Amino acid sequence: MEQESSAYFHEAFARNIGIVTSEEQEKLHTATIAIAGLGGVGGAYAQGLARMGVGHFHLADLDIFETVNINRQFGANRDTLGKPKVLMIRDQVLAINPYAETEVFEQGFSEANAEDFFRGVDLAIDGLDFFSIDARRVYFREARKRGISIITAAPIGFGSAAYIFTPEGMSFDEYFDLHDGLEKKEMLFRFAIGLAPAMLQRKYFRPTSIDFDNHAAPSIVSGILAAASIATAFGAQVLLGKPVQAAPHSIHFDPYALRYRHVYLPFGNRSLWRRIIRAIARKLYLK
Repeated sequence: MEQESSAYFHEAFARNIGIVTSEEQEKLHTATIAIAGLGGVGGAYAQGLARMGVGHFHLADLDIFETVNINRQFGANRDTLGKPKVLMIRDQVLAINPYAETEVFEQGFSEANAEDFFRGVDLAIDGLDFFSIDARRVYFREARKRGISIITAAPIGFGSAAYIFTPEGMSFDEYFDLHDGLEKKEMLFRFAIGLAPAMLQRKYFRPTSIDFDNHAAPSIVSGILAAASIATAFGAQVLLGKPVQAAPHSIHFDPYALRYRHVYLPFGNRSLWRRIIRAIARKLYLK
C-alpha cells in the first residue's frame, strides 16, 4: 500500500514540480490543514489544497447542501443536495487523492472540540460563513493559543480580500476591533467594513445588499475562485516557511474592477481614521 501510495503521489502531482521543488512538494504532502466551514470558500480550499498535494485534512461543518448553494459552493450539485457538506467535501478530497488522510467533524468546529480539531495541525484556514462571527472569533482565538496561523480570504463581489493571522502578529479581534460586550450585529458590521478597506468593489457592490438581520449576503462564484486562489497560495507560503506579510497587512484583488491593492493598517481598524470611516458607513448602510 505504501509503495502504491508513493507511486500515485509522484505521478498525480508531478506537474507541480518546477513551481515548487520536490522537497517542497514533500512538505506539502506531509502537512496537515484544518478547515472549518466547507460551504463556498471552504470546499474550494479543500479541493485546491488536495490538488496541490497536501496529504492530511481536518474538516469541520455541520450543514447540508441546499439548492441556494448551487451558484457558488464547491460540492453543491443536484446529487449532493440534502447531504452533509463535510462528508461530500471529504469524498471529493479522496476522489482527488485516495491516500489523503481526512478527519471529519460532523458537528462543526466549537470550543469544545478545538483540542481535537487543532491536534497536529500545521495551518488553519477560515471557511466559516460570514455571519458566524461568534464561532469565527473562537476559531481564531483557539488557533492562536496553539501557535497556529490562520488564513482568511473573503469573497467580495468578483474579487477577494485576504489576510494571514500569525500567532505572534496582530490578532483577529485586534484587527477588526472586536470585543466581548458588542452586539452581534455591530460585530458583523465591523467585520464587514474591516474586510475591505480598499473598497475595490464600490462601483458595483453596495453594502446595503447585506442583510445583517436575516443573515443573507450576495456572493458569486468568481469571488469564491479568487479567494481560493489567494488562500491556497498563502497556504503554500506558510507551509513552506516562506516570508509572509501578516495582518495588519492584507491584499485586495478584483479582476472585474481591474484593481489590486496591498493595504497596511498599523493599528488595524482601531485607528481614529478607521473609526471615522466606520461611523460614516454605519449611518449610510446600517439599518
